[in-house]
Amino acid sequence: MLTIAGSDSGGGAGIQADLKTLQSLGAHGMSAITLVTAQNSHGVQGSWPLPPEAVEAQFRACVEDIGVDAVKTGALGDEATVRLVARLLRTLDERVPVVVDPVALSKHGDTLLSGRARAALLAELLPRTSVFTPNLDEAAWLLGHRVPDRAAMRAAARELLAHGPDWVLLKGGHLADDAAADLLTDGESEHWFVAERIPNRHTHGTGCTYASAVAARLGAGLPVPESVAAAKAYVTEAIALGYPLGSGIGPVGHPVAL
Repeated sequence: MLTIAGSDSGGGAGIQADLKTLQSLGAHGMSAITLVTAQNSHGVQGSWPLPPEAVEAQFRACVEDIGVDAVKTGALGDEATVRLVARLLRTLDERVPVVVDPVALSKHGDTLLSGRARAALLAELLPRTSVFTPNLDEAAWLLGHRVPDRAAMRAAARELLAHGPDWVLLKGGHLADDAAADLLTDGESEHWFVAERIPNRHTHGTGCTYASAVAARLGAGLPVPESVAAAKAYVTEAIALGYPLGSGIGPVGHPVAL
C-alpha cells in the first residue's frame, strides 16, 4: 500500500501513523512524502512542501517496481501537489482503490490545505477517489457551512458525492453526543458505524490511522462497507490505547492488531 502524505516529526500522525497502521494490519507500507512538518504534541510549528518532481519520483519508484494494491492520500498542502497527485492516480489501474483523507485541519486547528488546493481537490482528486474520509470540520471547510447533526451529515455527504467519489465516509466524532457515529454512503446505500465515545484525550493521528486502515482492508480485497467496519473497530481500540507523549495531545496506540 502506498501512502502519499506529509511527515509528522512527532511520529503520531501523517506518514508515520500510516506506516504504523499498515504494519499492524499486515500490509507492506510504502510512502511518497509531500511535505515535512515540525510537529509535536502541541501542534504544527512549521510546514515545508517538497517539490512536485520529488513527489512524482517517489510515486513512480514504488509503483513501477513494487506495484500497489491500494493508495491512501493525506496532507497534500498546496494546489500544485493536489493536481499532480490527481494526475498520477489516473495512471493507475482503475481497480486500485484510493482512499482520500483531506487533512485540511490538524487536531490543534492548524490549516494544512490551502484555499486554492481545496478547489483542486474537489474538482480533480475526488473523481478518482474510492472512499473520501473527511471529519465534520473538514466537511464544513470544504462545503462552506457547518455540519451540526446527523441529518446535516446526510446532506453534506450528498454534496460531497456530487464531486465524484464512489463513497463518502463522513466521520462524526466531533458531534456533541455520547457516540462517535460515522456515515458511509455511496448515494444509494447508507451505513452507520457507531462506537461509544472513549474518554481519552490522546487522539493525535486518529484520521490518518482510520483512513490507512480502510485502505489496508480494501487492498486486501474486502468490499467498502466491510473495510470501513474493520477500520472503525481498529481505530476505536487504538483510541482506547492512546497514550501521553509530551505535554499536549498524545498519539493513538497503533499496535492494536499486534
